[in-house]
Amino acid sequence: MPSHLMPLSLSNAAPYQRWRDAKLADLPRNPSDLVVEVRDPRHLSDAETEAIRARCKRWNMAVYVAATGDDPDKDIPRRLGERFGLRRLDHNPGADADAITSITVQSDALHRGFIPYTDRPIAWHTDGYYNPPLRQIHGFILHCVHPASDGGENALLDPEIAYIRLRDRDPEHIRALMRADAMTIPANVVDGEEQRPASIGPVFTSGERGRLAMRYTDRKRNVEWRDDEATTTAVAALRAVFEAEDTPMMRLRLQAGWGVICNNVLHTRTRFSDAGEPRLLYRARYYDRIEGT
Repeated sequence: MPSHLMPLSLSNAAPYQRWRDAKLADLPRNPSDLVVEVRDPRHLSDAETEAIRARCKRWNMAVYVAATGDDPDKDIPRRLGERFGLRRLDHNPGADADAITSITVQSDALHRGFIPYTDRPIAWHTDGYYNPPLRQIHGFILHCVHPASDGGENALLDPEIAYIRLRDRDPEHIRALMRADAMTIPANVVDGEEQRPASIGPVFTSGERGRLAMRYTDRKRNVEWRDDEATTTAVAALRAVFEAEDTPMMRLRLQAGWGVICNNVLHTRTRFSDAGEPRLLYRARYYDRIEGT
């Protein structure tokens, strides 16, 4: 369906129903449906590129399994992203100098207190939910160099499915979560100095090329929801979607040389432990959406 016909408007009942029915008729059945085997993500063939793009177009995500193994070259995620039009990297505070973040256990002053750099589990979220609207994250790549010795499994959920399940429950939930002040991430203040201002915005928006974009975190602290019954009810309903047994989420544990490329899908991480070489993943966040999806 052309992106300009994406039926986000709550007044577009008929287009929504057609899009919904087509989307639900084409769900991935298991994680292997998302997988594309590639030789080298730095030099994708045309066939490998189109196989990844096709999955991202259908399900907003793909998992690549590369023969590069534990090669720590950061050009792997960078050049992979460029192949799909992902070029505008987000220079978030925890990132390395090249704007690609090394996700590993780190206890220095810059990373201390931020859950991604610990071995703790991470609840449902989209990346960059604390960014301002003009710096909204639309795509990311997560590339595994070394998996944890135990744990560190990810669950992935297409935001379009979350939107459908929530809208089917009650369209008013969508209306509440599309308000401009639905979710606030308070300012990050360290030793009395503001490191990042408060981020105020909706959960669901019409993003790049009219496609659905989502900004969300399921954390219980350091998030403020609009103080009204409609928003409270909508957030509870969304959490119920995550907990429902029939919600089609994909669970997988990335191995060395594997990665996820996506249009900022919802995801989680389980607790992990390292008995040998530390778990290391590279994360590249983009202001772009994958080209052709």
